[in-house]
Amino acid sequence: MVPEWPSTLDVGELLTGGWRPTPFRQFILKIHSRCDLACSYCYVYEMADQSWRTRPRRMSRDTVEKAAARIAEHAAAHGLPVVEVVLHGGEPLLAGPGEIGHLVRTVRAAVPARVEVSVQTNATLLDDAFLDLFAELDVGVGVSLDGTAADHDRVRRTHDGRGSHARVAAALGRLTAPPYRHLFAGLLCTVNPRTDPVETYRALLSFGPPVIDFLLPHANWSEPPWRDGTATPYADWLIAIFDLWWSTRPRPAGIRLFDEITHLLLGGASATEQIGLSPVAMAVIETDGEIEQSDILKSAFQGAPATGLHIDRNPFDDLLLLPSVAARQIGRLALAPACASCPVGEICGGGLYAHRYRSGSGFHNPSVYCADLLRLVRHVGNTVQAGLSDLTKEAR
Repeated sequence: MVPEWPSTLDVGELLTGGWRPTPFRQFILKIHSRCDLACSYCYVYEMADQSWRTRPRRMSRDTVEKAAARIAEHAAAHGLPVVEVVLHGGEPLLAGPGEIGHLVRTVRAAVPARVEVSVQTNATLLDDAFLDLFAELDVGVGVSLDGTAADHDRVRRTHDGRGSHARVAAALGRLTAPPYRHLFAGLLCTVNPRTDPVETYRALLSFGPPVIDFLLPHANWSEPPWRDGTATPYADWLIAIFDLWWSTRPRPAGIRLFDEITHLLLGGASATEQIGLSPVAMAVIETDGEIEQSDILKSAFQGAPATGLHIDRNPFDDLLLLPSVAARQIGRLALAPACASCPVGEICGGGLYAHRYRSGSGFHNPSVYCADLLRLVRHVGNTVQAGLSDLTKEAR
């Protein structure tokens, strides 16, 4: 059997050819491996990789201190002026204010760079104690919310089947109040073509987010996404929101996916792994200290994010030299032939890496959302071009 790509990638050959890895600037700390919700589409608990079952529930203080030392080592070795630490899970707030406070102070004391910290949470536990701590330590707060109350509660439920929207809305009310508003980093919403896109968008805007992240549901060629029989249901859903967003002045919130596509079309570089060809500069530390790639790879197959590395034994530079990591840093060289020859290939970037997986060939494929991405990028491109033409006419 032919090994699945990128295990066949020769990093030594890349280095000989002049390629150099990009240091990690974002470190995702999985501080708690369990969650108080049972979301129907969750890639951690509902998809291929089930390694959460054997991990410690909470990252120990010893692991925190070793992780801080490894981040400090990497920042010093590469002269990084800023690193980003994202507190993640599971549900990170299950770790409690005391442990989170200890972690943030420990990392900042160890790392010889500015450490920007944020937490991505379902917000069901986000009370004043957490908010006071985050205000004291300047920790940004991103919240997951899937649109209207009915739509959110259909997919983001407690383990006993109850909806979570009321608790999330109450937490957002606290977060967006004057004492804490500056901590609000934005909302994360999973695209769902079975819902009304405009209603979803307006429900999110009602909380006044500075930024909205729309994420495609994690899927791949071996575990394809839901389809309704139309050619591009995910693009159609996003385009309905884009058209409203684009035509509104001033725009009430940034939408990261649309901003990134527009930036790429105008010649910029991407700042997210969702799209574009910029090197992915992110590493994950699990609750037991194992160093992994993006945890989104858990959606592909059992062990997909695993590297065999551990903070007890390995610096982050060891991770940089793995074929699976190099593949996410070499840009156009990692694209499947169909993507390399596609007119929007360098904008789309082949889509999110995890969405390219197919059993038997690995990740050397177009995204399972290829048709949707092609339609979305073309629509945004045509709209941006029309806007530039209008500006040119006005200038004359």
